[in-house]
Amino acid sequence: MIKVEGYPHLYRDENTGSIINTDTTGYRSRLNIISSIENEKNELKRMRGEIDELKSLLKELVNSKYK
Repeated sequence: MIKVEGYPHLYRDENTGSIINTDTTGYRSRLNIISSIENEKNELKRMRGEIDELKSLLKELVNSKYK
């Protein structure tokens, strides 16, 4: 492995020429961000479902009141 000049966590594989990032702290941080985004998306999806249900119930209530 050859250290990439100017980048403390990057190394070049001598056989394949691939760049390898050894910054495990940054990697874990990125995974946490992705997980947090997925959790927020799931929460929004759940809330949209609840809003749709409330709208449906309100429509039923209004329709039954004016029949």
